[in-house]
Formats: sequence, C-alpha cells, structure tokens
Amino acid sequence: MDGLKVYADSTQFIVIAMGDEYFGIDINLIDNIVKMQHITRVPNVAPYIKGVINLRGEVLPVMSLRLKMGLEEDVFSKSTRIIIIRLEHQGMVGFIVDEVKEVLTLENAAIEKVGYDSKEVREGFVYAVGNYGESLVSLLDMNTVALEKE
Repeated sequence: MDGLKVYADSTQFIVIAMGDEYFGIDINLIDNIVKMQHITRVPNVAPYIKGVINLRGEVLPVMSLRLKMGLEEDVFSKSTRIIIIRLEHQGMVGFIVDEVKEVLTLENAAIEKVGYDSKEVREGFVYAVGNYGESLVSLLDMNTVALEKE
C-alpha cells in the first residue's frame, strides 16, 4: 500500500547525460529510446535539426539537444541515443542525447522550481532542479525545448 502513495507524491524522470551535466525528462513524455541510427538530412533547416528518421514506418524529425541548448556539437559514441518524445503540439520528436543513465523517482517535495530574471529562451528549458545522488539534475520542459524559436 505504501508504494501507491509514493508514486502519487513523486514523479519519474529519465536521467540523461549531456557532457558532465545531468538532465531529467518526465517519463510520461517518452515514447521510445533507440540507438543512434542513420538520420536523413533535410535542407534549409535550423542547425539543431539534424534531419529525419523512419521509426516503424513513421517519419520523425530529430533534433540535437546539445545544439538546441547552446552546447558544443554532438560527438557520437556507443552510448548515444535518440529519445522519442510525444509532445502536445509537435507530435513525436526525436532528441539526440549523449547517454541515457537511469530512471529516477523524485519526491515532489524534493523538486525545486527555478525562476529566471532573463528572457533568454535557453534558460526557459529548465523548469526545476532535483537531487540526483551527490549532484543535481536539471528537469527539462520538453515542450519549450521543442519550440522552433532561435
């Protein structure tokens, strides 16, 4: 019985690594996690849009989460993954990430909302911070990340 109460007072996140930083994505948004595969380039798109993939007969756009967040270019390794996110307005979108670490359950009381004085779009990607072992995990607002604003 206690297990049911824990989940009502907590949220699960997939923890991803981007360089030395950890980010969390609400597990309810995730449709699939796939290994890196061939991405078909699309001309005349923003640099962070890497192209499209065919996943089970459905063509999905793929974005570099690194470039979208203003980080350096992706370096692909055996750990690189494409996380397929189901979003309210954009439908399904793939995001290239360095590595998927684990599923993290955070008590809602342990999630600290963040506010910004700046109007910079990139800062709005993180809506809260939670504890992840000895470090912090920045929780991403994937609807904001997926917006096609530069």
